[in-house]
Amino acid sequence: MIDWLRSDMLAPELELGERILPITLRRHPRARRLTLRLAPDGSEVRITLPRWARSAEAIAFAHARREWLGAQLAKLPQRSRPVPDGTLQFRGVPLAIRWDKGLPRRPRLEAAEITLGGPLASLETRLRRWFEQQALELFEADASHYCAAAEIDPVPVALSRAQRRWGSCSDKRLIRINWRLVQAPDHVRRSVVAHEVTHLLHFNHSPAFHQTLGRIFDGDLAEADAWLKAHGRSLYSSFG
Repeated sequence: MIDWLRSDMLAPELELGERILPITLRRHPRARRLTLRLAPDGSEVRITLPRWARSAEAIAFAHARREWLGAQLAKLPQRSRPVPDGTLQFRGVPLAIRWDKGLPRRPRLEAAEITLGGPLASLETRLRRWFEQQALELFEADASHYCAAAEIDPVPVALSRAQRRWGSCSDKRLIRINWRLVQAPDHVRRSVVAHEVTHLLHFNHSPAFHQTLGRIFDGDLAEADAWLKAHGRSLYSSFG
């Protein structure tokens, strides 16, 4: 038996550089092996394991991959919370944050700026709420467009705050889209919405699914996928 399977005493956390990250375990009925990954925001180490696997083995596995996890953590964008005179990405375009205590509390989009006033302590909270509202409006319009293209009735759309998935489609005919996609270029966001709308017709990734997605999406899917692969993690850097 290899060494990392021998210890039942390892802590369910890892020290990576100057940070200590918790190790969270999730058992999945269809998992056949241990799957290790870092949370997109770098907040924890996540392991998916089969039902038969021992928790101690999974934790030891994470400790054995400490060097790899440290390298993955180093690749993550540095957290950059919204501050006056800083910038935020909105629909793929950088917006300058202009704060003045005397301005209205509610954020407003003006040319290449987002302006707001009110207490500085709640600036991030109010900006996040504004981004989420804008996201929902855009997602609903996107979903309506692609449902029409697919010749199906529109379905409700909700925001997701998932740390891993960009979108999901439930059997209750509800689409959830990660609100952080409002920061991405329009074609990237719309590709995710089109993907989930296609799942209303094909709850799989069969040839029929890809054929329908290619028919209804009015953009370059490969380009959108490449953008998410290269820059997706950066969407987690601006807000807590």
